[in-house]
Amino acid sequence: MTAPDLNCDFIVLCGGLGKRLRALVTDNNKTMAMLNNRPFLDLILAHIKTQGGGRVILCTGYKADKVEEYYRRNSQGLTIEFSREEEPLGTGGAIKQAVSSVQTDTFFALNGDSHCPLDYASMLEDYRAKNARALIAVSKIDDNKDYGGVALDDRQRILSFEEKSEQGPAQYVNAGVYCLNRRIFDVMSMPERFSIEYDFFPRLLNQGFYGYVHGQSFWDIGTPERYQKALDELT
Repeated sequence: MTAPDLNCDFIVLCGGLGKRLRALVTDNNKTMAMLNNRPFLDLILAHIKTQGGGRVILCTGYKADKVEEYYRRNSQGLTIEFSREEEPLGTGGAIKQAVSSVQTDTFFALNGDSHCPLDYASMLEDYRAKNARALIAVSKIDDNKDYGGVALDDRQRILSFEEKSEQGPAQYVNAGVYCLNRRIFDVMSMPERFSIEYDFFPRLLNQGFYGYVHGQSFWDIGTPERYQKALDELT
């Protein structure tokens, strides 16, 4: 069955240095780490395609030539454009730069080194139903020592972001998928380089900022241990 057209562009962050994974991905961007003999980023793009996405902007930076060369040849049936960082802009700066290429009023932004197989149409519906300014996918986990937490109220409004904790209780964590309006950065002035997680999102608290709670697993490959877990569970 063909997925419906979401009519939403996707921005995928794939420009990070990936220093912790450098020993295993020696001459490439970490999003190009191999999984089932294909780059990890292929997994993300394939899911976007099956969910009805059609147009993707890849934010490239470190080893940009290799990422761009591969996806010019392997578009997976998607329209792929590139927004290259000539200097590191941080996650927020990279998204802000790429927004100039977004053609839809609402778009999704995804981390390119993590995968959460969400129902994007359901997340978009929740975004619209809440009349949200921003909506981020959150996962509930039992062990939060490797992740910062996200506190929600009973209406799923985001109350705060919490630092990593060695002994924290089960809580929500950021799954690295955001539903945003392309005018989101008009809300406040931001520098050219900034983190969307640490510099921008905390300033959206109490401004129509919600979590999207889902039951899907998510994998990230930011460290050798997490990459190995992805290999074990996804291959």
